[in-house]
Amino acid sequence: MLKFPTLLAASALLLSSLRADAQRPTRRDSTRADSSTRIQPLPTVNVRVMSDQRALDKVPWAVGVVGVRELRRAQPTVTLDEALGSVPGVFVASRYNFATDSRISVRGAGARANFGLRGVKVFLDGVPQTLPDGQSQLTNVELGNIDRIEVLRGSTASLYGNGSAGVLSFSNDLRAPTPFAQSVRLLAGSFGERKAQLRTVARNGNAIGSLSLSRTTYDGFRVYSAAESRQLNGALDYSLGADSRVEIRAQLAEVPRAVNPGALTFAEYAANRDSASATNIRRGADRRVKQDQVSVSYHHGSAGSRAEYVSTTWISSRGVRNALSTAPPGTVTATTGIYSTLDRVFAGTRLSARYTLGETPSAPMLSAGVDLQQMRDRRINLRATGGRPTAATDTLILDQFETVRSAAPFVQAQWSPTPRLLFGAGSRYDRLRFSVRDLFTRDGGVNNGDNSGGRTLSAVSGHGGVTVTGWTMFAPYANVSTSFETPTTTELQARPDRAGGFNTALGPQRTVSTEIGARGAISSLASWNVAVYRANVKNAIVQSRVVDGTAYFENAGRTRNSGLEFGGSVRAGRIASINAAYTWSVLRFADYRQTNGTRVDTLDGKQLPGVPPQQLRLGFRSVSVRGFTLDADQTWTSALFADDFNTTRVAGWGTGVTNIRASWTVSRNGYRVEPFAGVLNAQNTAYVGAVTVNGAFGRVLEPAPLRNWYLGLDIGVAR
Repeated sequence: MLKFPTLLAASALLLSSLRADAQRPTRRDSTRADSSTRIQPLPTVNVRVMSDQRALDKVPWAVGVVGVRELRRAQPTVTLDEALGSVPGVFVASRYNFATDSRISVRGAGARANFGLRGVKVFLDGVPQTLPDGQSQLTNVELGNIDRIEVLRGSTASLYGNGSAGVLSFSNDLRAPTPFAQSVRLLAGSFGERKAQLRTVARNGNAIGSLSLSRTTYDGFRVYSAAESRQLNGALDYSLGADSRVEIRAQLAEVPRAVNPGALTFAEYAANRDSASATNIRRGADRRVKQDQVSVSYHHGSAGSRAEYVSTTWISSRGVRNALSTAPPGTVTATTGIYSTLDRVFAGTRLSARYTLGETPSAPMLSAGVDLQQMRDRRINLRATGGRPTAATDTLILDQFETVRSAAPFVQAQWSPTPRLLFGAGSRYDRLRFSVRDLFTRDGGVNNGDNSGGRTLSAVSGHGGVTVTGWTMFAPYANVSTSFETPTTTELQARPDRAGGFNTALGPQRTVSTEIGARGAISSLASWNVAVYRANVKNAIVQSRVVDGTAYFENAGRTRNSGLEFGGSVRAGRIASINAAYTWSVLRFADYRQTNGTRVDTLDGKQLPGVPPQQLRLGFRSVSVRGFTLDADQTWTSALFADDFNTTRVAGWGTGVTNIRASWTVSRNGYRVEPFAGVLNAQNTAYVGAVTVNGAFGRVLEPAPLRNWYLGLDIGVAR
């Protein structure tokens, strides 16, 4: 694992080598303008979430774009609900718990994840943040350094393989207003929240580089919820000519402390919503993480050229030390839990090429490539007392090597037989090999306790889509696509008999989805998008039960997801814009039999837990008046269920959650000073931010804070 001082010194040396008298390189990301506060005609909006750059009106999927102003203007830049709440079809369940992170679901995918992020593919500057087993993490994403998020909603396994029922694509900010520019951003708020970020961007001839260093601390609004995180992000782009460039990325992140207050019962929530689980406190539940990633990408060609080639190679390491409140096998006391360690190395290469078969706009375009990935984990679980193993009373209960290897060739085609019709199709074959080597055999069982083994899972995915182009006010599209999602290694190792190895009864889920939608814009006055979808999921992976704090998973037969999504923006004269995002969804089990001992429960028709059927967000964005801006958001959600049986109903957000932000920008002598402030949950609404699906002993409620505030200051070069 890279050392923090070493990477910091190398990045600083790299930036200092870029001379201040140089010219800006010809690179698209360094010069693109922000599009978040003004309404643009569709042909001017380009996206890269489909792995190549194309106009939004040529994409046969629902795509949302969040720009830099929406991301950073007077925002805390701490949690993703700040950024993604304006995208319909996306629900961010904020736990306000740095030990488990927020849960993000796209059209229901990912709703059941009680840790991490799954079912949604994540990229940072085109580099995967998703492991080959389908589990994603956002540790490398620093929102204060992001200038664009693209969200693709729908099954995209033919593009990106396992676990891609949706895509989140983050882009780092590499705009350089001057040859050498530095900025500092400071924030202080309620519950001991503090954040400091230093950014440097420099350019020299054909090179542009950036360095971001940040630290966030949080005491927490609940008992036992303090956390600290540190991030270092370095980037270098070097232009090799008009159509070629090399992109180098390096990230290092550390969470030295994140204690876990756990979920509450309804009685505990009613008595004191700021409390923590007594079991979590006694057993010292917390998480500590160290992670780094280095990647190199080579791009040749551009969106306007007949041929384009891209190769990306990356390697990442991650170390997790997790004290769990889960009860271990054997004798258990009030302070006895599990101490889990995970040491991971993840590497991969993606090679792709695009070629247009002709010079005319109607000429077919072919794309092909291959994804190769490998992950290697060393997982150790020990009995712990008060959150830490203390030999000789604490003993080893699991020790194993886990590997996942995947290989996936893919091909896509695009053809425009008429000026207004654009057809697209694609296919991909994924083959994943899961292997485990059991190093702890004292748990007994067959083969003298050796539960080593392997599983090979494969899938063929495809999509077909059509878009009607040429009309700015109305651009319809439709698609049919498939996706698949394998169990993660964390889910596979949770065997009902609590032995080592993998659960051989747990298989992948497969989805067939259809979508019809349209988007449009009326000059610079208004824009809108609407989508209707239906997704049938077979062998859905569900968390069926929790025993002694350990979650177990099984395949639940079939689920049926459908919904309507609407987003729009209207310019209110010359002073502001008003935005809306509405989601209506019906997510239900179509065929689900759950076995509990000798009893078989039928859950057909039950609502999938964890996601509200309806969500509405309204936003107000003012223009700058003498440097002053005002933004406000109002969000409502309906009630949801926290369990498969739909017996645990969690109320919606009542009168809604109101967030208000203001900033004032003053520019003098080429510098910009921008104080800002915000009030979150201004109505003081008592609501539940997230639920723990099927939580043990009725512990399902993860409360959100009441009214709170923050103040900040951003100083840098005038843009």
